[in-house]
Amino acid sequence: MRAYISLLVVAILFVFTKVDAQDFQGVAVYKSHRKVDLKMDEADENAEMKKQIQEQLRKQFQQEYTLTFDKYQSLYKKNDKLAAPSPSVSGIKITISEGSDLLYKNIKENRYSNATEIFGKLFLIKDSLVNRKWELINETKNIGLYTCYKAVFKDSYETQTITDGEEFETVTKDRTTTVWYTPQIPVSHGPMDYHGLPGLIMEINDGELTLVCTKIIINPEDEININEPTKGKEVTQEEYEKIMEDKNKEMMERFHSRRDDGERRVIKIGG
Repeated sequence: MRAYISLLVVAILFVFTKVDAQDFQGVAVYKSHRKVDLKMDEADENAEMKKQIQEQLRKQFQQEYTLTFDKYQSLYKKNDKLAAPSPSVSGIKITISEGSDLLYKNIKENRYSNATEIFGKLFLIKDSLVNRKWELINETKNIGLYTCYKAVFKDSYETQTITDGEEFETVTKDRTTTVWYTPQIPVSHGPMDYHGLPGLIMEINDGELTLVCTKIIINPEDEININEPTKGKEVTQEEYEKIMEDKNKEMMERFHSRRDDGERRVIKIGG
């Protein structure tokens, strides 16, 4: 009897070891929605124009992304879609151009590589992963077929806004990010730069941006190749943010110099 039990335990351990050693791969598709809230006053003579601009922005921020992953690596990218016509609003046309980012993360080595094209130039941002201190909440909800658990992270961030005098101003804002993850998919990955939870992140909301997983394929028939991007001028995250800050100032100066020329303007974000 003891010999039988011992053989049974060995067999069970062998099965679990075999399962753990298998190449665990998956593909998750996410859809994004971003809150766009322009300050409007009923007495504002430009209120109707602002409403139309807000609607343009809302539609253009609706995107679809794909996350491919294995146990330790992931690759996140925006899916291509046909560009919808962007009608001009009172001579202003809104165009959102986010480039063709490829975000590679390696949670085992605690690093990432982000290939991004901004202002016609390709950069390769290489740096350490941001390890957030998540607060795990005892709440659950279902997303598709998966039971998900809640986690929260609170922080503050700096952003630039345009004052009434049409000047750039840097302000600090508090932010609470709520995510839902599922231990049924036992990887610590997620969309964007989010990771570090005991299960795949299925939904994210930071008060402005919402990302929701709409499709998952686990261990697809065709093997997944996760290739780290290598092209672009290599910079750190801090160096890249300084480049972006300088470019924003340059664009604002151009806007000031041309705003009274009477020509039709195109507001282009990114790219």
